Amino acid sequence: MPATHTTQSTTTSAPVLFLAFELSQNTWKLAFTVGLGQKPRLRNLPARDTAGLLLEIQKAKLRFGLPEHTPVLSCYEAGRDGFWLHRWLAHHGITNLVVDPASIQVNRRQRRPKSDGIDVRKLVDMLIRWHNGERKVWGVVKVPTVEDEDGRQRHRELITLKGERTQHINRIKGILASFGLNLVVDAKLPTRLEGLRQWDGQPLPAAVTARILREFERWKQVDAQIRQLESQQRRAVRDVDDPQAEMVRKLLELRGIGVVGAWILVREIFGWRAIKNRRELASLVGLCPTPFASGATEREQGISKAGNERVRWLLIELAWGWLRHQPQSGLSRWYQRRFGSGNARARRLGIVALARKLLVALWKYLERGEAIEGAVLVPWERKLGQRESEGRVAG
Repeated sequence: MPATHTTQSTTTSAPVLFLAFELSQNTWKLAFTVGLGQKPRLRNLPARDTAGLLLEIQKAKLRFGLPEHTPVLSCYEAGRDGFWLHRWLAHHGITNLVVDPASIQVNRRQRRPKSDGIDVRKLVDMLIRWHNGERKVWGVVKVPTVEDEDGRQRHRELITLKGERTQHINRIKGILASFGLNLVVDAKLPTRLEGLRQWDGQPLPAAVTARILREFERWKQVDAQIRQLESQQRRAVRDVDDPQAEMVRKLLELRGIGVVGAWILVREIFGWRAIKNRRELASLVGLCPTPFASGATEREQGISKAGNERVRWLLIELAWGWLRHQPQSGLSRWYQRRFGSGNARARRLGIVALARKLLVALWKYLERGEAIEGAVLVPWERKLGQRESEGRVAG
């Protein structure tokens, strides 16, 4: 008896109103339709006008002859507006998708038409295809809860403030360098500044001194905020009793990973994302390879960098630190075999590969309890106050 193959349709006969958003600071462009053969209904709306949005949805249902209870499926690209609109739509019974912009296929011609109208039409067409079963048409972003999103603010502010502190230091040093002088920027800078002399023994001009002191006041304010946030972060690691804090403490048991690194990894990646496999994990931070193969041409274009930039640069720093603090681990020995004898460029390329391997190893360590081969463990409590010089070996 010959085998029969049946094809299950992924479409549904129930009507659905499809809605795509093209968001900007001042105007939202909306595209409504009921299917691929239907010309989209385009409307402009003042940004953040939620009452007007509900009215436009009602008008679209009347325009397409849909019942009042017809479900609405919407989408928009992840970006500056964050996830508040997604939560608002869900509150009003609208199913919404937040789409990764980097996953949307675009015309690869160098010069092509580009406008909000073209973009929103493409989005609504892809939304219909996704609804009909083409799950690989784009990447859907996992929306964090309000609590998870709130938990990411502290370390993100710390990163910003540390960058600002460096800018203040560089400005002060740049001004002094123009007079052939150098000075350590710390709390004692005003006292040291009084004793500085130029090449001819003259003190700094009054306006220059005043500018440096104003820059120093800004540095002092930023430095105080950094110290306050770091203190709050350490208290949270020590005192808070929740799953994410427990993950941070578990990462701190690994020599070479400090409070900042453990906190960012948990709050950005491990604490709330449902990661299925290591390829998905690497794509979250932009550490996926991008091979180019066409006919007889094959070459590797490097990592994608289409992921969380904060976690990616952190992992590179952690990988260098891992080689220093965990030299006997399996990951460090692998790196030394593959790249240790190479030139500086080869070692820099190798550290990216080590960063990916380290990320996967940390994920397995947290999710599955798999020990990292040869890694030295230390009490996490001592990481909050001082360096730990002795420890035990995992596995």
